[in-house]
Amino acid sequence: MTPGQTRPQAPGARAPLRVVREPEVYLVGRQSVDSGEVQRFLDRHGLAWATDTEVGAEALAEVGGRLCYMSFGKGRKGNREFLEHLVEVGHGSVLEHAVWNFLVAGVSRSLTHELVRHRAGFGYSQLSQRYVNESEVPFIEPDCIAADPALDAVWRGAVEAAREAYDTLVAGLERRFTEVEDRTLRRKMARQAARSVLPNATETRILVTANARALRHFIEMRGSREADEEIRKLALKLLEILQSESPHLFGDFVVETQPDGTRVAATPHRKV
Repeated sequence: MTPGQTRPQAPGARAPLRVVREPEVYLVGRQSVDSGEVQRFLDRHGLAWATDTEVGAEALAEVGGRLCYMSFGKGRKGNREFLEHLVEVGHGSVLEHAVWNFLVAGVSRSLTHELVRHRAGFGYSQLSQRYVNESEVPFIEPDCIAADPALDAVWRGAVEAAREAYDTLVAGLERRFTEVEDRTLRRKMARQAARSVLPNATETRILVTANARALRHFIEMRGSREADEEIRKLALKLLEILQSESPHLFGDFVVETQPDGTRVAATPHRKV
């Protein structure tokens, strides 16, 4: 059997409980720069400039910064030097021109309730429990519970009870709504009511679009020691991707291991 597959179930049997403890992050979109249009602007205004980065987001942030000061071809010549200076002086608005898109899975509804509080500079599209069948959805177990067999048993019992209640409610509600001719609507009506028994641990998927300034703030806040452990894992995975993707915009963050073995992210340039 391949990873993620479950064994065939007898008719009417519920699939085994699937437990997830690590988020999945996929970088699915990044910016590109129309160098021809940039050059047309430079030519039109008698300017000469060329960036030394191949990362579209870094180039656009540099264009924004140089436009503010009309410093094309002047002063700090390299992209890294230029952007690091902007971060040092807190000129964060130009970082809003740099944007990435991430698909995130293996995270709980508890996490996304916190994630979507980050509104400025973020956009979201999240899996709908009204339309999607949650009968075999995975659940996210906190590490501190998984580490204790007795607490793990309590957690699994509660989750299994919620799964059973959900399946029973969906089946009963679909029978109750038999007069609704539209099958899709009937299922939605059943699932949107039955989801009320599902816990915050229920796994979800979400597409996240965010600019560099918003991502820096998210990592600073949610990658800290005070943050919830699950969302801290997400912040650190995003940071790992972004430091590889754009070292000039995220290279100042440092990841440290705490005495308890957990990792946190920190930067000397806060609130950019």
